[in-house]
Amino acid sequence: MTPRAVPTSAAGRVSPRWLALREPADAAARAAELADMAAGGLPRDVPADIYDLGCGTGSMGRWLAPRLPGPQHWIMYDRDPDLLTRAEAGMPAATPDGAPVTVETRRRDITRLDPADLAGASLVTASALLDLFTREELSRFVASCACAGCPVLLTISVTGQVELTPPDPLDARVRAAFNDHQRRTTAGRRLLGPDAAGAAAATEFRRLGDDVLVRPSPWRLGADRAALCAEWFSGWVCAACEQDHALVAATAAYTPRRLAQAAEGQLTVTVGHSDLLARPR
Repeated sequence: MTPRAVPTSAAGRVSPRWLALREPADAAARAAELADMAAGGLPRDVPADIYDLGCGTGSMGRWLAPRLPGPQHWIMYDRDPDLLTRAEAGMPAATPDGAPVTVETRRRDITRLDPADLAGASLVTASALLDLFTREELSRFVASCACAGCPVLLTISVTGQVELTPPDPLDARVRAAFNDHQRRTTAGRRLLGPDAAGAAAATEFRRLGDDVLVRPSPWRLGADRAALCAEWFSGWVCAACEQDHALVAATAAYTPRRLAQAAEGQLTVTVGHSDLLARPR
């Protein structure tokens, strides 16, 4: 989900509060099967160098580090220095079996990475990132990852599928407008949005000769995640209205009704994502 569709800070950056709110849902949704496959190829006797791209506050590292064997050195990339500081501070110092986990951070625009930025990687990871790329940026990103010659695990990529229960006649219209918003042109960049998830990224990795596995990783938001459900829903409708201005009037009663359902634990939402593991042949 793009920054315009989620809570942001005053500077326009993704809010750490939003990232903290979504972290448990991301952790529950990720395809553990793919993480286990990625772990199988890591070295056991020397530290694995794990490059986490667009790390945010480090939620991917906190989820994945305990699942990986042996010592680990995480290299975390993000363009936001505040998020990098939070990511470094929040990482575990060791795995459950006592192997050390060390961290370094690098401030960088992920859309401009080149192969040299990933030199020596044992594993490349990213989460909730692909929809922010243009097609050209995605091709460059995939090529840089493929040049690293190691597994690449990309999780929680939006697919554009959203289902709300109980259903409402406006759901489909808001969903379509939101997906169009994710594909918008901003600052001269045509974003891929949900088209980046399985199809575009998987096609690029396969074109470069990697084996690719894709698994669903949907959010399932109900009464146990009512706060996230309400926050997500507000951002979803806001972005849809920005894309289709006629929705401002159309959702005037819809939005408070849905938010009341979320607050009462009566609204459940499935938000489609997918996880991808690419491995050199």
